[in-house]
Amino acid sequence: MRFHHLPLIAAFVLPALLPEACAQQDNDPLTTGKLSSLMYHIDRMYVDDVDKNKLVDAAIVSMLAELDPHSIYIPKEDLEEVNEPLKGNFEGVGIQFNIVRDTIYVVDAIPGGPSERIGIRAGDRIVSIDKENVAGVSFKNNDVMKRLRGKKGTKVNVAILRKGEVEPLDFTITRDKIPIFSVEASYMAEPGVGYIKVSRFSATTMKEFREKLTSLKAAGMKDLILDLQGNGGGYLRTAIEMADEFLGDRKLVVYTEGRTSPREDTYATKDGLFEKGRLVVLVDEGSASASEIVSGAVQDWDRGLIVGRRSFGKGLVQRPVMLSDGSAVRLTVSRYYTPSGRSIQKSYEEGLEAYQREKSERFAKGELTTADSIHAADTVKYFTMNKRVVYGGGGITPDVFVPIDTTQSSAYFSQLVRKGILNTFALAQVDKERDKWLAGYPDVASFARSFVVGDALSSDLQAYAAKEGVEFDATGWARSKELIALRLKALIARDLWNTSAYWQVINAENPVDRSFQRAVEALSNDTFQRLGMAKQ
Repeated sequence: MRFHHLPLIAAFVLPALLPEACAQQDNDPLTTGKLSSLMYHIDRMYVDDVDKNKLVDAAIVSMLAELDPHSIYIPKEDLEEVNEPLKGNFEGVGIQFNIVRDTIYVVDAIPGGPSERIGIRAGDRIVSIDKENVAGVSFKNNDVMKRLRGKKGTKVNVAILRKGEVEPLDFTITRDKIPIFSVEASYMAEPGVGYIKVSRFSATTMKEFREKLTSLKAAGMKDLILDLQGNGGGYLRTAIEMADEFLGDRKLVVYTEGRTSPREDTYATKDGLFEKGRLVVLVDEGSASASEIVSGAVQDWDRGLIVGRRSFGKGLVQRPVMLSDGSAVRLTVSRYYTPSGRSIQKSYEEGLEAYQREKSERFAKGELTTADSIHAADTVKYFTMNKRVVYGGGGITPDVFVPIDTTQSSAYFSQLVRKGILNTFALAQVDKERDKWLAGYPDVASFARSFVVGDALSSDLQAYAAKEGVEFDATGWARSKELIALRLKALIARDLWNTSAYWQVINAENPVDRSFQRAVEALSNDTFQRLGMAKQ
């Protein structure tokens, strides 16, 4: 694909730093001289010993806080961890795990990873790592990760307890590169309707996305539901490439502009994989940055329907800047604008605390439950290709609003989720019933259609929760019973199959957020025609 030069990122997390991002030293005596003078006097005169590095770090953080909410400092020791989600891989053994009562349970062996290749599977319990006992010794997640992660090609020995085996099983795992998937789910939601959920815009997202898109088209997909709910962003280029799959040649996708960054326009090319067929994009208050670039371009060109709730409102572009000690700053260098010319960055004039609080205030103001409570901060009108009015200044406002239903929430449900009880209970049940359930439900569709969380399983969950310190709350259970059962069913599906199975169950029955159901309905009625969507 052909692209103009672009700023490096538009994200909540910092991608891999590139050499060209290094900044020139500012030798202005009114700035650096003043700071150097202060540090000199602190070093020579201050009453106590001080950690000068810590002091400089604090000064940098305070300076950046005066700029905007997305210019941030990242210490050298944190860079690798911060970069990891967007690089699309890390090096290790390739398992997901939970620690339950000082026992390390394998939740999943990542497909194609070194653990899966040698036969480690979900439900296995790790009891030793390199002959060190790790069972019943109060290990934390970081303790496990330090022992299992390592350079590609190195080896680690683990002993595993497995149901049905009398003695521990010994495995030698050769560490390798482990993929971090950003496409969480992909399946045929209805005859002719495909569904893809993307959790971040990473270096590998488009490879995953194109593979899933091609597979769904081969399965008969005519229309697509693209789920960007909760997607906090990632690489700007990845967002542009995704939008390019939907838009025709030479259509403007996005442009960026800043005080020292001249306007840069980026256009679609002619080789998109899904330029025909109806498109629905799901967004919510957690959809930000790169997610808003895609949904903004789709909306401005009337290419598809935006369904859900107003997106986060992050329209600033950051460039990574390396500092002399190996730390880095992610510095805002420009704003991005949708094809119609709107900036969707919400205001940060009231400071960082107010900015961070804004999302929760939407709930207090009724915006998440009532469409009439959405008030555009930018009163300037913009127009889509078909002359529909859209607004900037605070996120992408959906074409079809879907409220959150809070009537099923309860403190009891929140505790079951926050303390990981639903997760660990589901894992334990799958460990016991895996063969039986897989025999009864040969695929995800039959499980989603027929599996019921009955009274016996519910009672077992209540007893398990009480044992874990969450006392049974009859009122909370009555209020959240449907929601608890759905979450448990989805977690069981995930542990039996994969993350895609989780979303297939959640989407089919979700009583709290019906965005998926509204998307399916929109594809079966006259919503596209009524809102003047471009003919596909």
